[in-house]
Amino acid sequence: MATVLTPASPRSAPRTISRDRARAREIAHAHPAPRGRDRFVDAVRAVATLGIVSVHWLMPEAAYDGHRLWVGNALGHGSAWILTWVLQVLPLLFFAAGASAAYQHERVLGLRWLPVLGSRLRRVARPVVAFAGAWVVAIGVLLALGVPSQAVFRLARMAPQLLWFLGVWVVLVALTPLLVRAWRRWGVAALAVAVAAPLAVDLLRFDAGLHAAAWANVLLVWAVPYLAGIAYAERRDRLPSRGVLAGLAVLGIAGMVALVTFGPYPLSMIGMPGDAISNLAPPTAPIVAQSVAQVAVVLLVREAVVRWAQGRGRALVDLLARRSMTVYLWHLTAMFAVVGVVLLGLHQKLPVPWSADWWASRPVWVGGFVLALVGLVRLFGRFEDRRQWRGSATA
Repeated sequence: MATVLTPASPRSAPRTISRDRARAREIAHAHPAPRGRDRFVDAVRAVATLGIVSVHWLMPEAAYDGHRLWVGNALGHGSAWILTWVLQVLPLLFFAAGASAAYQHERVLGLRWLPVLGSRLRRVARPVVAFAGAWVVAIGVLLALGVPSQAVFRLARMAPQLLWFLGVWVVLVALTPLLVRAWRRWGVAALAVAVAAPLAVDLLRFDAGLHAAAWANVLLVWAVPYLAGIAYAERRDRLPSRGVLAGLAVLGIAGMVALVTFGPYPLSMIGMPGDAISNLAPPTAPIVAQSVAQVAVVLLVREAVVRWAQGRGRALVDLLARRSMTVYLWHLTAMFAVVGVVLLGLHQKLPVPWSADWWASRPVWVGGFVLALVGLVRLFGRFEDRRQWRGSATA
């Protein structure tokens, strides 16, 4: 028997609205929105941004013979890979993004997520479009000034590599309502499944030879710290005990050690010249272990982080809360500009990585990178200006 659909009667509409309002009140009561910005999330984002900038600014190794530009990686020498275990902090960036999205999900009570997603995409699109447009103009200007095309196009290919993060972020933000529901329904079991999924993908990749499956980890690996951020936002007043967090940190670090010792994984947590595979492209099991360790550590020192964010680090945290996207997009360009002037403009060689000259010149190089970045942030930061969501830590 066919079902006949008829327009809702005038009396039924108020009942529907009442049910929606009742459901909204029920959700709000069960998951109250946070009061004020979460300084911990702001501080974690700031620390992650500084870590990413730091690890990239340690990398410059290049030579130019007047015809060809050779680019290496200073972190690929000796035991410098150990710095990637500390400064490769993308897990913390995804953790902060997950917590931020969860807070906004609470504010709209999960009933109007598409407008939130659209608003966030528009806010991110502005600085990205400005970045892309500026690089198109810069390529033309550099070629017109006679800069060798091989060097220009090499840098133009490297500069936008950071945009992969935004693609993954968009997908995870879109999936936030599903991830929030998964956490609320299954709790820690949801996190356990999130951790197990990329490990299973690596088994298919390395043991079964299904190498194409590895690209699923571009989403699955970063879903681990993202879901951890959601879990933090949902239970920030009921965090695991310090003993549990310390145990997770030790377990994560031990997992990293075991995986690079007995598995097919390289020592570095980022791709290095000469390595057969990269732990980041696509991400691998050691990054999952690193995510567990880093999230556990920042939660373990949460009170100290908040004190720093409210005290000595307040100005820096506030600045990066407003300009984290601009800093993220332009810090490589700032480095390229300084290295390019020295290498191509002044025809000087870069110091040998980790030599006495390299160490002695670090303050000068970093100072140059900072000045260039400050100029770029002042020029392009206006594209990141947006109306903040009140009372929420935003990505």
